[in-house]
Amino acid sequence: MTERTSVARRILQFNEELAGTTLALPPGFTAINPFSGPQKDRVREITTAFYHKFYDDDRPRRLVLGSSPARRGTAVTGVPFEDAKLLESDTGVDVDGYAVSRPSAGFLHDVISRYGGRGTFYADFVMSFVCPLGLARTNPKGKEVNCNYYENKKLLELLDSFLVDTLERQLAFGTDTSVCYCIGSGENYAFLSKANEGQRFFQRIVPLEHPRFITQYNRDREEEFAEKYLSAFREGHD
Repeated sequence: MTERTSVARRILQFNEELAGTTLALPPGFTAINPFSGPQKDRVREITTAFYHKFYDDDRPRRLVLGSSPARRGTAVTGVPFEDAKLLESDTGVDVDGYAVSRPSAGFLHDVISRYGGRGTFYADFVMSFVCPLGLARTNPKGKEVNCNYYENKKLLELLDSFLVDTLERQLAFGTDTSVCYCIGSGENYAFLSKANEGQRFFQRIVPLEHPRFITQYNRDREEEFAEKYLSAFREGHD
């Protein structure tokens, strides 16, 4: 990079590149691209305002990677894991049609609040995805439902080069590659670890249980998992 640009501009450029991306997928699967879909203009407004608010500098940050955007979550707003009401307050843009899993979002935003709040957290981290485009599949009843990139062997085979390429491109945000945090300690972590063995994107990867797993199946251990998240984030900062 010949001139220093802000992290905001790098992320927004990455999103613009995603807008021109098409994926070859098996029958019954579709990609959801918020950057070229029917709400692309509103997504551009939201993401531009959000990233310029929190990322208008060139300091290195660590990546926190989920698997892929939910079709009625990030695939609507373009901002990973962010709360719709907070985005409306930040950007002045109405965010309708956004159906986030409130227990999952609530867990993450509790962690962010305890870390020091959104400004402090986003100064240290970029939240994103291993697969930055949303995926959906048609179930036996003919209904479109969320899908993860690793759910189907053929799907993963077709997406493999795209996933590795976009991981590499996200390092161009100015990423601190000493550590990456993986939301999803199962198959998302397994794929990311395997990709990292071949490419050496990060010195180490820290797996963290998915908020949905915590809030749906281990609600009585939420405090324990929140402390695990905070300990991991703070350790990487020291």
